[in-house]
Amino acid sequence: MSRMDRNKLNIGTYILRRYARTEQHIKDIADCGIDFVVSMEDDKAALDLFERYGVGAIVARVVPSWWGGDGENAGTMAQRNPLSVYDTCGAKFVDHPAVWGIDIGDEPSALDFPHFGKIVDKVNRVFPNQFAYINLYPNYASVAKNTEEETLNQLGTPSYEEHIAAYCRNVPTDYICYDFYLYEIGETWHYEDLRIVADACLRTGRDMWIVLQMNKGGPEHWISTNKLRFQAYSSMAFGARSLIWANYTAGWFVNAILDKDGNKTEQYEKLKEMNRELRTIGPEYMKFRRVSTHFIGFDGYPDMERVHQKPIDKLDTGVFFDVHAEDGEPIVVGQMVSCNNDGSYALMVCAADDPMDLHEKEYNVVFRASDRRISAIGGNGYIPVVKREDGFYAVTVRSNSGVLITAR
Repeated sequence: MSRMDRNKLNIGTYILRRYARTEQHIKDIADCGIDFVVSMEDDKAALDLFERYGVGAIVARVVPSWWGGDGENAGTMAQRNPLSVYDTCGAKFVDHPAVWGIDIGDEPSALDFPHFGKIVDKVNRVFPNQFAYINLYPNYASVAKNTEEETLNQLGTPSYEEHIAAYCRNVPTDYICYDFYLYEIGETWHYEDLRIVADACLRTGRDMWIVLQMNKGGPEHWISTNKLRFQAYSSMAFGARSLIWANYTAGWFVNAILDKDGNKTEQYEKLKEMNRELRTIGPEYMKFRRVSTHFIGFDGYPDMERVHQKPIDKLDTGVFFDVHAEDGEPIVVGQMVSCNNDGSYALMVCAADDPMDLHEKEYNVVFRASDRRISAIGGNGYIPVVKREDGFYAVTVRSNSGVLITAR
């Protein structure tokens, strides 16, 4: 049985180097609002501290590692990592209460999905207290030359949508996890990736997990708290149920949460604030599940042709009517229903007017509603909902913020 509480909005991070595994460091992880660490080593002393502070680990290198890379090794995993070696790995493994998952691979080609499906079954049997963890490519998966042929070599399918469909056919996880680094590629690519993965999760009854960008490629760039907000709340508008920040210590970006000496950078307080907001909105948000997502007020928005879903001016759900930003600002709105079928409905709204954090402002999201009790909660708690003389409800939001509007 999994040690991860899947009823809560789980927050993870990638990579904890040995220089950052003292008791104070691990206490700081818990204080930052992080539930689990991915790509952790099977380090008993550190795992004892994880257990003490309530942090979980998804451990790497317990079983043979695999990374799709540039696609040159696509289709060779069955030969290189035969199923028989996983039994041997399980016999050597010493279980620990802090170990939630076993990392079985990162960004595989679809050519290896059939073998990954067998590995998931094997790992779930050999490691009965853990789940098999696998992370997928984003939709901009490519290699150095960025030719169409080489992109096919990396994904193993003609399109990203087919890549995700092949995963769902072959790999029996109850979640889909993928990484997307928005501030390397752009928000419209992010929207299209969210659309594809979220709709696949809806069709197959899976949870969506997403690895988001905490750091950036150049040393002069420090991602702002508002950029963290935009990534998190836009993902939640598509129903994300686990958010994983990359990276905590040195990894594939610079300006990590801790520097090379294990000292906190300015990113620590930013992430702590972001996670505090997620802890505030999370319990109410997790009472609902996503059924659709809409782009409202995006007409004329740059590069929206990448997103294979037409924007709308206003949203009617049968419970909420004429949903839009009062002055036409773009908002991403997830339509949600109660997980326990108690007749409650919700909208998860991301204020999407300023993803690059250039001109933050405040404005109203307005809507009409049927005869129900309306409330709204954001990262700082409950938000006033004003019923106006014109019959519209109004909720004030700030750029990049998220708000869950409920109707009971």
